[in-house]
Amino acid sequence: QVQLVESGGGSVESGGSLRLSCAASGYSTIGFCMGWFRQAPAMERGGVAAIGSGKTGHTRYSDSVKGRFTISRDNDTLYLQMNSLKPEDTAMYYCAADPLGCLLPGLYERHYDHWGQGVQVTVSS
Repeated sequence: QVQLVESGGGSVESGGSLRLSCAASGYSTIGFCMGWFRQAPAMERGGVAAIGSGKTGHTRYSDSVKGRFTISRDNDTLYLQMNSLKPEDTAMYYCAADPLGCLLPGLYERHYDHWGQGVQVTVSS
């Protein structure tokens, strides 16, 4: 069973940066299709960024983070670099994976079947 573990969350002021990481225990994730999702209080969880299989997999971003967030990966870890953070980015952030891999990654929950526990990101104004 693939277990995903996120790290790197925290509190930052508006305009600041954070980098989230996600690793799968005992697995190389380079072949996985992977994504980042977030859920704010009283909101549904939604896709933020996703990356296809391989070191230079296709990437996809939600309109709300395009140009500010960057998803990337190495053999073992998925990253989300978040710059120019805004208070509306405050949410619990989740890592998701589909071990079967993909060429074009999706931003919907149905595209993934493994999830991390989430990390909190809080952006103050």
